[in-house]
Amino acid sequence: MMTESANDLDQTHDPALRSWVDAANDENGDFPIQNLPIAVFRRAGSGEQFRAGIAIGDSLVDLSASCLSPHLSEPGRAALKLASSSRLNEFMAAGRPAQRALRKDLSRMLRHDFPEKKSVAEALVGLREVEFKMPARIGDFSDFYCSIHHATNVGKLFRPENPILPNYRWLPVGYQGRTSSILLSEQSIVRPKGQILPPGSAEPVYSDCRRLDYEAELGVFVGAGSALGAPISIDRIEDHLFGVCLLNDWSARDIQSWEYQPLGPFLAKSFATSISPWIVSFDALEPYRRPHRRPDGDPAPLPHLTSSTDAKRGAIDIKVSIDLLSATMRARGLSPVRLSLSNYADAYWTIAQVVAHQTSNGCNLAPGDLIGTGTISGPSPQSRGCLLELSEGGRSPVSLPSGEARVFLEDGDTVILRAWCEAKGRVRIGFGECRTTIGNAV
Repeated sequence: MMTESANDLDQTHDPALRSWVDAANDENGDFPIQNLPIAVFRRAGSGEQFRAGIAIGDSLVDLSASCLSPHLSEPGRAALKLASSSRLNEFMAAGRPAQRALRKDLSRMLRHDFPEKKSVAEALVGLREVEFKMPARIGDFSDFYCSIHHATNVGKLFRPENPILPNYRWLPVGYQGRTSSILLSEQSIVRPKGQILPPGSAEPVYSDCRRLDYEAELGVFVGAGSALGAPISIDRIEDHLFGVCLLNDWSARDIQSWEYQPLGPFLAKSFATSISPWIVSFDALEPYRRPHRRPDGDPAPLPHLTSSTDAKRGAIDIKVSIDLLSATMRARGLSPVRLSLSNYADAYWTIAQVVAHQTSNGCNLAPGDLIGTGTISGPSPQSRGCLLELSEGGRSPVSLPSGEARVFLEDGDTVILRAWCEAKGRVRIGFGECRTTIGNAV
């Protein structure tokens, strides 16, 4: 069974905790002391080495700072040594015990009543002063299709009489993505070119994508790896996971509709995937766990995808939003407009089920591998996680405050993905943002 320590709340989750970093006590902020996500950074424009940092309020704790070591436990000091490099793969490989040891030590050091706060304050760097780097060397990327609402909405556009294919309720559908084009937030993407079959035509053309879309997702980083040929039991999955980031899996819908049969997405997806710099640990997400339930009448998952523990806590209450800022809106000084707000708790497949499925044939995992949830959509029209759904395939334009409308993305559009957790009696924690602007085709 899943280790008990992975399920327990501890002192780091106490909603009464306050930090001596004042901004961490803002109830609307992303980075309170109960969160402590990790990223790789350096001071912007400097020649400094990139290294790891932990977010707290409007600052981060530079894990390479020598002032931290005297205040760490032995397990925390060992974890810090692994975590303070420019790539987090070694820290990820050490597994949940190392991650938890560092989290507990930093939580203690950042508490409002920590007696040596002046010493630790020397490790703080303002978030406005930094630039970020890809947090890990990503060896493999898999993307899934966890939302039955997304699958149904898209299926209705192409198969109105049969929107959900027979395998969907039996296994988490996914595909292997490309890692070389995974980009960090703030990196622009270029509108892709590809083969497109114009309506009514018998032959494709090679041209710019005209139906460029975003997909609001979460990304899961693998921690401790697994051996080739050794499936991971669903009750042990989270021992092999490190944390969660924001993920936008860009899609060229017109290229995709021509190429995806019979082997699935290829050029329509491989041109870009964007992620946020911050990785939120599964320990930080613990207070927002919820029971995972399937609709009445749906088949029970096969035994290797079934777990009583996952049924009790496999859903995670993570709200996911998409905002859009067009070039015109930017020029007029308008604020971004929210297009949708969904929740990962509505997913049909849990993270544990997804990873159990991926390893069920003996596929191995490596520290730093990235797994996408697929578009997170909910049951209401306002919770649709991509423009293909929101515009109903281009038939219902989405209105913007500038008087513009969108069926798909235009050059100059900035897409802003955010996520956060909040619950009664708990402190709100956030994921920062993943912000990307669409450039011109080349």
